[in-house]
Amino acid sequence: MKKFAVVAAMATALLGSTAVLAADLEVTHWWTSAGEAAAVAEFARVFEEETGNHWVDSALAGSGTGANPVIISRIIGGDPMGATQMNTGRDAEELIQAGLMRDLTDVVADMNIDEFYVDESLLEPCRYEGGLYCLPVNIHSWDWLWLSTKAYETIGQPVPKDWNEYVASWPALEEAGILPFGLATGWPFSGIPGVLMAGLGGSDLVLAINRDKDAEAVRGPEFRKVAEALDHLRGVLSPDMMVPAFADVGNQLLEGTAAGNIHGDWLQGDLQVAGGVPGEDYECLPALGLGDQLSGGGDSFYFPVLPEGTDPAVIEAQTQLARLLISPEAQLAFNLKKGSMPIRTDIDLSGANACMTKALTFLDKGLLPSGDFSLSSDTQQQLTDLNTEFLDDDSITVDDYVERYASIIEQAD
Repeated sequence: MKKFAVVAAMATALLGSTAVLAADLEVTHWWTSAGEAAAVAEFARVFEEETGNHWVDSALAGSGTGANPVIISRIIGGDPMGATQMNTGRDAEELIQAGLMRDLTDVVADMNIDEFYVDESLLEPCRYEGGLYCLPVNIHSWDWLWLSTKAYETIGQPVPKDWNEYVASWPALEEAGILPFGLATGWPFSGIPGVLMAGLGGSDLVLAINRDKDAEAVRGPEFRKVAEALDHLRGVLSPDMMVPAFADVGNQLLEGTAAGNIHGDWLQGDLQVAGGVPGEDYECLPALGLGDQLSGGGDSFYFPVLPEGTDPAVIEAQTQLARLLISPEAQLAFNLKKGSMPIRTDIDLSGANACMTKALTFLDKGLLPSGDFSLSSDTQQQLTDLNTEFLDDDSITVDDYVERYASIIEQAD
């Protein structure tokens, strides 16, 4: 993997050609929080300024779990959007196989994408039978522990340096009436087991389970540490403590009413919009402060095959957007607001905040495969259902959880 080079100059986006007439291009995505909306607005701005076309924004609520079915059903049903964001991974696998996604090979043929992507593995799920069907636009990782400076000032303790110190602080936090762990309802809990797997179980465990689909690794002692940590965590959670959205947890951290949270680095974008400063108002610990690798996934853009008779200007707008999304200008503007790491090795990141700077130091060791990246949508949903059930039902023991997780991995494709 290449090293991240920080250079002073920023290249100009190269457009294959210019549309004769402006076109409306509908773009679907699930970026609806304040930080996410600010970030996607940068893509829209660059697209409209550079091409003269119009970005028709179709934001869908519910993150991937709610938005993916809508996106997929529209494409299958013959009502495709001009472009859509989805997870980097296997979510669009069947659409690609069915010939419903546009092959971008010729679109980016002169852009040398194999040279500037910071980790070439990000492109693997975009390739099918020699074609290229999506473009990753960022590197996101779930593997972050977020801690409230104010909460620890309240209990008179230093902000923990890792997961173990954090867990040890829970009794003092509870005694002071501070939530040890803030959590939003719904999907955010589903990402926590993977973070614990990487931080507590280690890189070998992640590779064995996510990449190799090794059920015996799930039944082994390293994964049991993960399950026991998850059990300990659910002991300080209850439904009446949960807030509606992950951005609300960010507010809890800044207010000091919750001490910590495991969440992806996109939380940083909302903390930033709310005025939070890393190192002052909150601390961010990659890999729980324990590991030396991050699991990597993120977001990709796909361009559905448009119906016969579509205005050529719209198809040309697709082409232009595809190229602009991975241009230096768009990459820098988008990722500095999103909280994610850019996919390019050749842009100036001197404006990165403290959290992004920490993340960049991990990239030399390569990215661990996240569940989104390596597990099918069906397998991901089964694991999400299991994790939700484990959180909601205290009668499910650690043994039960481990065996059910192993059974899902045994059947994973």
